[in-house]
This record gives sequence, structure tokens and C-alpha cells, in this order.
Amino acid sequence: MKRMSRRGEAETEAEVQTEGVRPESSESSDSALASDPNFMTSLERGLAVLQAFTQERRILTTSQISQRTGIPRAAVRRCLYTLAKLGFVAEDENRLFSLRPRVLKLGHAYLAGTPLAHAAQPVLRHISSTLNESASVAILDDDEILYIARAPVSRIMSIDIHVGSRLPAFCTSMGRVLLAHAGPEVLEAFLDRAKFIQYTPRTIVSREGFRGALESIRTNGYSLVDQELEIGLRSIAVPIYGAEGKAVAALNVGVQAARISIAEMESRILPVLREGAQELALLAV
Repeated sequence: MKRMSRRGEAETEAEVQTEGVRPESSESSDSALASDPNFMTSLERGLAVLQAFTQERRILTTSQISQRTGIPRAAVRRCLYTLAKLGFVAEDENRLFSLRPRVLKLGHAYLAGTPLAHAAQPVLRHISSTLNESASVAILDDDEILYIARAPVSRIMSIDIHVGSRLPAFCTSMGRVLLAHAGPEVLEAFLDRAKFIQYTPRTIVSREGFRGALESIRTNGYSLVDQELEIGLRSIAVPIYGAEGKAVAALNVGVQAARISIAEMESRILPVLREGAQELALLAV
């Protein structure tokens, strides 16, 4: 890997700073946490450093991590040193950092221990074999959806999705169906902090348009997103309700837009999804 020049690094850092994916930093913690004697700021910073790495930004410099988290560079260096010693982070000869596979252990215990993830797998396999399309279950995690179960088909797709993958909630079918069924406080908090990025010419980026899309989802009972995350990708999702009648997860099928029309998704795929969601609702906790 080539060493970056100072100018090139500065340009990259500026690009990172404008991406709008900056996690919560220790500098922005509320005063209640800052004054809490039981709150470990060092642990908060270490977790923030890990969250600075994304699918789009898998390799970062110390300065880039500092900019993304708001943590001073000296503290970032200490976090990276510790994480590297523990096997969670790798450093190359150019002082570029990346996550190591060991970091997956942090989320594996949750995913492996989630009853819905276990229950969903046979249902997803049935849906996938019935429709010959990839099917997934995801939950809402802040501004993103987190995939907890998936049954893929052997078909080339431009987005590599697997259990543990994250995608923006605002422009995905599962994210929208979960936000549409979230409480008013959750939705308003999301709208206050969300970054509506124009991924494609079809992406809804206005808050008014987004609210309208959610209202349509509540009326129809499902979410259909047509090439808003990436041109050529189309998906449809339904909510999975828990014991208290709240949407705890979402079930979806993603297709290539060139192969399947919106009308076919609604007539052929939607009934299968609704049947699967009803089955999973009995098992969701």
C-alpha cells in the first residue's frame, strides 16, 4: 500500500469530515455522564474508535479517527495501541489502521443469542426458496438497520450483505417500515439527527417527502423502496410485531430492478413476506 502524502491525507480527512457519519464523541457526552463517577470515559472512547470504521471507510489514519469521533489524537493513539495489542485493530507500515476479524466477537454473542435470529433462519430459507430471491431480517439500531438473519441466493448483487451488515435506515425498506411504526419520540429524534444523503436521483432527501413515505407505509402496511440506495436495487419489507404489538424487526426481500417490476413485488412477493412475518411474530420477543 502506498504511503499517502500530507496533502493527500489532509484531503482525505476533509472528505471524511463531511461524510456525516461521525459517531457520538466523548467530548459531546452530556454533563450527567461526565459527572457520573461510575462512567468510564476511556471505555467510551475505545468503543467510539471502533465505530469510526465503516463499510465505506475500512482503513483510517489516527487523524481521521480523531476527526470522526471528536477525540484528541493523543487519546486516539492510546486507544488504537490498546486495541491493536488486544487483536481488534491492525496497523500497517504506513500507520494506517483497520479492523481485524476478532472484532466480530463483540457482536456475535448478541446475534447468536437473539431468539428471533434463530427463529428467522428457517423462515427466511423457505421464503428464499419459494421466491428464488434473497430474504433478510433486520432491526433498527440508531440511524441504521442491522441485519440479524439472512438467506441469500446465488445471484450477483452490487451490495454485499450478510449478518452484521449495516445500511442507512432512511432509504432502505426495512429501515422505513421500522421508523414508520416507531413511537413519535423515536421518529422525531431520528429526524433531528439524520443525514439525508442523495445516494441516487431517486433518494428521498426532504423531511416532508420522508414523512409522506412513512405515512404511506402506515396506511399500506409495507414499505417498497425503488432504487434509492443504489440504482438497480429494489426491496420490499413488512414489520415483525413482538408480544406487545410493537414492530421489533423487519422482514424483506431485495431484487434486481431489471428483473422484477414493482407490480410483481406487490402481487407475488408481498403475500409471502406477510405470511413469514405472521409466523415470526409468534416467536419474536
